[in-house]
Amino acid sequence: MRLDSAQLNAFATVIDEGSFERAAAVLHVTRSAVSQRVKLLEERVGQVLVRRATPCTPTEAGQALYRHAREVALSETDALATIGGGQHTSTRLAIGVNADSLATWFPHAMAQAAEGQSITFDIHVEDQDHSANLLREGRVMAAVTADPQPVQGCKVLPLGTLRYRALASPAFMQRYFSQGVTAAALATAPMLVFNRKDALQARFVGRITRRKLTPPVHWLPEANAFVMATRAGLGWGMTPDPMVQHDLEAGTLVELIPGKPVDVPLYWQSWRLNVQALHHMTEAVQRAAGLTLLR
Repeated sequence: MRLDSAQLNAFATVIDEGSFERAAAVLHVTRSAVSQRVKLLEERVGQVLVRRATPCTPTEAGQALYRHAREVALSETDALATIGGGQHTSTRLAIGVNADSLATWFPHAMAQAAEGQSITFDIHVEDQDHSANLLREGRVMAAVTADPQPVQGCKVLPLGTLRYRALASPAFMQRYFSQGVTAAALATAPMLVFNRKDALQARFVGRITRRKLTPPVHWLPEANAFVMATRAGLGWGMTPDPMVQHDLEAGTLVELIPGKPVDVPLYWQSWRLNVQALHHMTEAVQRAAGLTLLR
């Protein structure tokens, strides 16, 4: 079965942009034209490929086809650059990365990879325990993940360990933990949690108390704001060392229990494609991670 390239590109662009309207704007055609191309592609393969919601997402069948479309586009761009026919074409890299890496070491990898290269980035922020799912869905071609098991069609490289500490302001410690960091105190002290996928605080509490507690929770899904809120005394939370070294030295943040960090090993998973842009990105990620993460 041969697939029409215009139909395949329209389908992939709908998934990239999240709607038929935005895909039409990117492709410089009408929404009706995009819809018709996707419909013809679905008829060709005999399956629904797009969940027409907000945003549009691929069905299970669509996930495999979306990955195929992006692999084809990446390989074509790489080939054109090799023969000198793609001087004005940027290679788009869709990458999944956890918020704390994005707030610390990962932008350095992006800058290094793009230096002297025509690369643009489409960053998907996802918890490190779940970012491998973006690879399985075909939404990204590489990801920083805590999962060491390779996703089908991917290779895995260890990056190092991101160390987290349970931190709070001195005033917060005095208010809630003056009698020690006990199960009773942890059950009443407000806790900062990044989002519903963030299990670090619960992991720390379970390690200390061997119990599942239900303290008051502030949901705060932004890495720098999370640190600021901890510093301001809103609650306690698990924060990576690279973001709080100055606070620990200055005493504006202190550990709930010194010497009880939670270490999260990180890995780089990427498609097994022999393309220069992905190769450059992998090298840059390894270099930047080596300067920040623990070995």
